[in-house]
Amino acid sequence: MSQETRPVIGILSIGDMGIGIAKLLISEGYRVVTYAEDRSERTRERARSNSVELLSSLSDFSTQSGCVLSIVPPRDALATAQRVLEALPQGREKPLYFLELNAISPGLSAQVEALFQDNKSAILLDGGIIGGPPSPNAGATTGWKCPSLVLSGPNELPYPDLILQLNMKHVSPKIGAASGLKMCFASMTKGFIALAIESFVTADSLGVLPELRREMEMHNAQGLAMADKGVTGMPPKAYRWVYEMQQIAATMHENGGFNKGMFDEVAEVYRVVAEDTELGLEQPGERNRGKTVNDVVDAMRSGMKNAK
Repeated sequence: MSQETRPVIGILSIGDMGIGIAKLLISEGYRVVTYAEDRSERTRERARSNSVELLSSLSDFSTQSGCVLSIVPPRDALATAQRVLEALPQGREKPLYFLELNAISPGLSAQVEALFQDNKSAILLDGGIIGGPPSPNAGATTGWKCPSLVLSGPNELPYPDLILQLNMKHVSPKIGAASGLKMCFASMTKGFIALAIESFVTADSLGVLPELRREMEMHNAQGLAMADKGVTGMPPKAYRWVYEMQQIAATMHENGGFNKGMFDEVAEVYRVVAEDTELGLEQPGERNRGKTVNDVVDAMRSGMKNAK
């Protein structure tokens, strides 16, 4: 694909996932832009230091982008789509492709879809990101490790090179299918991490955490490795996962017919992490607490005791 036919990629916002995708695309010659006047100076510096172009207004962002990737905290998904559409000039020569990639339920995706129904200047694709941020392949001079970007909806993205670079898969013609797939996947990963948090904290309070870990090493070593990685990687993300777990609860209830209680309770686990413990102060790349399982457990027990 020639440089002239590549779309300008707008990313909202430049968090861990957003900056990973931006770095991958910039390495492949794409122009990547963002709007961050309403974000922290740290976010703006992250964009500048990684060659992401900062635009001064949402109007410029919406006008110059050919394809927008919405990767914001799930609670901000609907408002972000609305803000971009309100700033988008009508009568564009080519429509803006808006990829809703946030961890939201199919029901909330339908609300986003309603915003686009009468707008001929924008096309919505429902989506989700499965896996961690893109990163260069370790030990290789070329190539990236990339998550799966699943998409759905009646329209498909007309940019083959972008589809290839970002490992995109169009899974259904229905809005909500891709976001639902993401919800089902996340229920088994982040749901498992919440179970591990409760199990480790409870075992420690009983004085048997080392014994629990020994038994898991003997009988479920893969599960222990997954738990350790998830529990120690979770603190900077816990505040985002509260609403995501509530969206999973809505998905399981509205689309699967199950009670919402299970994942509402999982959301409460992450709320405790984010609001009742020092772990909630952690930032990606600036870790102080929770870098080991024992420290996560210590912070959880102390915070929960003080919150009572």
